[in-house]
Amino acid sequence: MSKGATMLSVKDIHVKYGNIEALKGVSFEVFEGEIISLIGANGAGKSTTLRAISGLLKPISGKIEFLGNSIAGMKPHLIVRQGVLQSPEGRGIFANLSVLENLEMGAFTRVDGRHEIAKDLEKVYGMFPRIKERLKQQAGTLSGGEQQMLAISRALMGRPRILLLDEPSLGLAPQIVDKIFEIIQQINREGVTILLVEQNANQALRISNRGYVVETGCIVLSGKGSELLSDEKVREAYLGG
Repeated sequence: MSKGATMLSVKDIHVKYGNIEALKGVSFEVFEGEIISLIGANGAGKSTTLRAISGLLKPISGKIEFLGNSIAGMKPHLIVRQGVLQSPEGRGIFANLSVLENLEMGAFTRVDGRHEIAKDLEKVYGMFPRIKERLKQQAGTLSGGEQQMLAISRALMGRPRILLLDEPSLGLAPQIVDKIFEIIQQINREGVTILLVEQNANQALRISNRGYVVETGCIVLSGKGSELLSDEKVREAYLGG
């Protein structure tokens, strides 16, 4: 996929949890139309980076710009309205609500009317037929794979321009993981830029235009997905040799 204009720019952001500095000057760019992966060990700062972009954490310094406009420190619901949506680690579904109610919650910031929302529901049903079969079911009773599909579907209901995916394959059976990665590529082909945090570095880099390696709150390496897949240090540290 050819590189488009800069969509997301993260410049030298620092984030602290109390006295612990979780991000120590993270900088990267995401171009329109790309799939970008952040890979690294547990606790490296990958999810913290997504939370800072989403407005769930406020950087103590640095810049975050979406389509040239600063979003650092902006309220999360206002960032959603800009077109930046996240499917969080652990799925974060509303367990006591029905599947349909979860999907409707994904569209809560939209002002374009029920007709447009209904069109997007149908698009989600086409992408995830299993979700359509379970619309009246309580979300907390879904399987892990179905909950992940619901979490991604709920984010899509906000009409993202960029979709932040935090560990979408975590805890899923291999065949479900393959399905999730196919869906991520389909979402991207339909015009949504993807920023992916994923411990399954092999799968992530295979579908990514570019990747960044995060270690202890810093980006230590970057390159095309194919380049990182063949990098000896990356293979040894994250790809099982």
